[in-house]
Amino acid sequence: MASQEQNELLTRTGPETPMGALMRRYWIPIMLSEELPEPDCPPVRIKILSERLIAFRDTNGELGLIDEFCAHRGVSLWFGRNEEGGIRCPYHGWKYNTKGECLEVPSEPAESGFCQRIKLTAYTLKEKGGIIWAYMGNADDEPELPGFEWMDLPASHVYISKRWQESNYLQAMEGGIDSAHVSFLHSGELVTDKLHQGTKGAQYQRDRMPKFEVVDSSGGLFIGARRNGENDSYYWRITQWIMPWYTMVPPYGDNALNGHAWVPIDDENNFAWTFTYHPTRPLTDEEVETMKAGGGIHTNLIPGTFQPVLNMRNDYGMDRQAQKEGRYYSGIPGIAMQDASLQESMGPIQDRTKENLTSTDNAIIMARQRLRKAAKALEKGALPPGREPNCHKVRSASFVLPVGEAFQDTMMDALTARPGIHHTSI
Repeated sequence: MASQEQNELLTRTGPETPMGALMRRYWIPIMLSEELPEPDCPPVRIKILSERLIAFRDTNGELGLIDEFCAHRGVSLWFGRNEEGGIRCPYHGWKYNTKGECLEVPSEPAESGFCQRIKLTAYTLKEKGGIIWAYMGNADDEPELPGFEWMDLPASHVYISKRWQESNYLQAMEGGIDSAHVSFLHSGELVTDKLHQGTKGAQYQRDRMPKFEVVDSSGGLFIGARRNGENDSYYWRITQWIMPWYTMVPPYGDNALNGHAWVPIDDENNFAWTFTYHPTRPLTDEEVETMKAGGGIHTNLIPGTFQPVLNMRNDYGMDRQAQKEGRYYSGIPGIAMQDASLQESMGPIQDRTKENLTSTDNAIIMARQRLRKAAKALEKGALPPGREPNCHKVRSASFVLPVGEAFQDTMMDALTARPGIHHTSI
């Protein structure tokens, strides 16, 4: 279990918190590029790490992320006019550029210099891989953009979605680290989901007593879960956890690779990003249509929002008959919402002083330790780990090894992104 003090440190990510300070030193995926499709398009309200902000693309196509509220009387700039190189507040016409600098205060003479004294909080945005990334940390210590393999693949090889999850980021991320639950919670989908059914890996995961070996990596953890195979062998699934909120899901057969980012909106909500990609071929129409329909680890959204169709207000579509029959082990359809329903059921912030962890939770324990250690070290001036692009150039993998052979001794190539080379999967 974690103490209340440790839980507070891990889960609070707003301004002036140790974990918030740590997370602001990483590039943060905040929006799909399609949310700001063209110059002078409507601005978008975005809440991230408990800060309320406005994102917009100005007349020249430059991206801006600034304080949501006008410095005059606090009007939300979401109501503003995106025009002629800036956002203009509709109340009294104050105008701001992408750097948060005030360009015009119509009521004041230009020679007064009043305008030059006004500036809103502003953060750096960059765009790559179909995503708009924000850096909210010390400007003198801005790292390179992440180096995930999918960011450099053709758009035809990649499918990205995000959804709003009503829980603290940590309990969502810990679900991504936990391979043990797959044999229970997702057991129905291993048989029926088009992106899992018929694979050898789905067959091996009927073993409900995995053993874990967790190894440190430069950016996080290699999380090895082994199950009994055939002929004195073990079936291994290696999940990557990368600081501060990324997980990479082991693949099945020739199906695509998957990854997640669990990004705090505030202390009680997060955006669950899902990245699906194949390193050597375009995704098929059937794969894309399956994901759009809520298959794989994606889900259906209420049109015009990032809220799942299945959510706590409709009990996630609970089907008790399907639960009895084993079609859905928990009674909830879809892998993504099976996870979200249980993680949200823990409450907005899980009380970790009441938990009782086992050996299958070693990766969760180690990830918490690394996050706490990094936050404490940052307070003393040490730079956070896992920001270098090489830390992201990794893959998850699934494979079979003879009993007694350690994955970290023989399979590290399989855990490295190698352009043009198929991933390791069964």
